[in-house]
Amino acid sequence: MTRDAHRNELGEFLRARRAELSPRAVGLPGSGAPRRVPGLRREEVAQLASISTDYYTRLEQGRIQASAPVLTALARVLHLDDDQHDYLFGLAGKNQTRPRRRTRQRVQPSLQRLLDDLTATPAMVVGRRLDILAWNALAAALVADFGRIPEKQRNYIRLLFTDPAMRTLYRDWETVARTCTAQLRMEAAKYPDDPRLTALVGELSVQDPHFRQWWAAHHVTSLSVGTKLLRHPVAGDLSLDWDTLTASTDPDQQLIIWTAEVGTATHDGLRILASWAAEHTVSESAPDRGRSLS
Repeated sequence: MTRDAHRNELGEFLRARRAELSPRAVGLPGSGAPRRVPGLRREEVAQLASISTDYYTRLEQGRIQASAPVLTALARVLHLDDDQHDYLFGLAGKNQTRPRRRTRQRVQPSLQRLLDDLTATPAMVVGRRLDILAWNALAAALVADFGRIPEKQRNYIRLLFTDPAMRTLYRDWETVARTCTAQLRMEAAKYPDDPRLTALVGELSVQDPHFRQWWAAHHVTSLSVGTKLLRHPVAGDLSLDWDTLTASTDPDQQLIIWTAEVGTATHDGLRILASWAAEHTVSESAPDRGRSLS
């Protein structure tokens, strides 16, 4: 698409969006008289965006290129959602200047069904701050009964540092905890103004000298692939390969899957654990396991 075509498309997009809004929706008093065309008038959009009517008219006509501050003001006035905001800036050829709003994270029903179908494979979904958003029965049997943990404390790195059972479960706990701290550092870089992340770092820094030391080292890494060494009270010693898949609906949701090669002792151990989990009560069916976290 040429630059002129982009400008024309931007103008049509703005016209379409203002046609969807009533004066009442944007806080303008209504006259009560019928309007010749639906939606807001150009002069009303210009007034709300603190720009001249002539400037806005030329923008809709594709005759000028808007600045980023003007686009931001128009996005606010026209009540654009995140996708519409990004589309507007893309048409104008501008870089994004605002942080994306942090919406509440929800696991899609289709992803939850996938978790439930993985009866022989531990899997869970982690979100921002390494919050545990969803899991299957085998993950609960392998790592922790997540459903019994209060929702706001259901965080992977918090469990690592505050639950003594985790230090026994992981044969290489220090390596796991160091890596997890570096992953949380990556989260802090993406969301420096996240109050819950700040509170989590403060809590762990006070409670654990190891975390305090490793956090101060400023090492960073992302969730990708690796191997976890566990000593499980039911399944015995396990060497599990883990991989990470990003949810298409939310790049801040990571599906973590733990697998073992067929024919290995670890693979047999997972089968034993799956049988055990089927016979014992864990909170994989807790009604809040897929609830959202802000």
